[in-house]
Amino acid sequence: LMVWLRRCTHYLFIVVVAVNSTLLTINAGDYIFYTDWAWTSYTVFSISQTLMLTVGAVYYLTFTGVPGTATYYGLIMTVYTWVAKGAWFALGYPYDFIVTPIWLPSAMLLDLAYWATKRNKHSLILFGGVLVGMSLPLFNMVNLITVADPLETAFKYPRPTLPPYMTPIEPQVGKFYNSPVALGAGAGAVLSVTFAALGCKLTTWTYRWMAA
Repeated sequence: LMVWLRRCTHYLFIVVVAVNSTLLTINAGDYIFYTDWAWTSYTVFSISQTLMLTVGAVYYLTFTGVPGTATYYGLIMTVYTWVAKGAWFALGYPYDFIVTPIWLPSAMLLDLAYWATKRNKHSLILFGGVLVGMSLPLFNMVNLITVADPLETAFKYPRPTLPPYMTPIEPQVGKFYNSPVALGAGAGAVLSVTFAALGCKLTTWTYRWMAA
C-alpha cells in the first residue's frame, strides 16, 4: 500500500491542488456580483489564482518534465470550476452569467518558458512566474468584458434566498487604486516567482518520498 501511495503522490497532489483552486475561485471574491468591494475582490482574486495556478502547474510540469503539462493542469482547473459554477445555472441564472476564470493562456506561457529555455528550472521559476503573474489579471479582465453585464443580469434575476454578502448592490464610486489589473499583475508577478520555486521544491520532496 505504501509503495502504491508513494507512486501516486503526484496524481493525488494534482487533484488536491486543482480542487482547492476551484474552491478558492469561488471564495476569494466572485466578481460576477458587483459590490462596494468589487475591484478589491478582483485584485485579491487575481493574486490568489495566480499563486494557485503557479504552484500546481510548476509542480506538475517539473515532475513530468514534459512541456505542455502546465496547460493540461490549467485545463483540469477550468473543468472543475465549470462544474462548480454550474450551481449558478441551477439557481436560474442565464448561462452567460457563469464567469469562469481564464487560466489556460497563462499556463501556456508557463509551458513556453519551460520549453524555450530547454527545461531549465531556474528560468521557469523566474520567467514563467513573472509571465503568469502579469498575464492572468489581464486575461481575466478581458474575460469579464466579454460576458453579459453582471449588474444588469443580477438585478434581472434576483435570488432572495442568497445570503446578504452575495446579494448584488449598486457599485459605489471609486476603485481600488483605480487599477485592479495593474495592482494584481504587479503583486502576482513578484509572489508567483516564490510559488514557482515552491512548486519545484514540491517535486524534489515527491521524488524523495517515492524513493524512501
